[in-house]
Amino acid sequence: MGKIVLGKQIVAARGLIGMSQAELAKHARISAEALNKIERGVTKNPHNLTMEALQRVLEDAGVEFLNSGQPGVRLKAGWADKSNGTEQLDG
Repeated sequence: MGKIVLGKQIVAARGLIGMSQAELAKHARISAEALNKIERGVTKNPHNLTMEALQRVLEDAGVEFLNSGQPGVRLKAGWADKSNGTEQLDG
């Protein structure tokens, strides 16, 4: 944690692992409407605990947030992209 996560990174991370807004919102324990507003930039200063919860769920699903230079996302080493989500590879 400790990295600044942006709404656009959340959208990209969800796309990378095939997670819906509803699914992410449920796991982060926020409303889908709140997540939608964060992703679109309507909510300018979301609560830190909310952003940490979103980041934690996505990181647990195999996403790595990149914030040096241009912010981005990628799969963590050892994770494989699957059409129905991600799975950790052995070894």
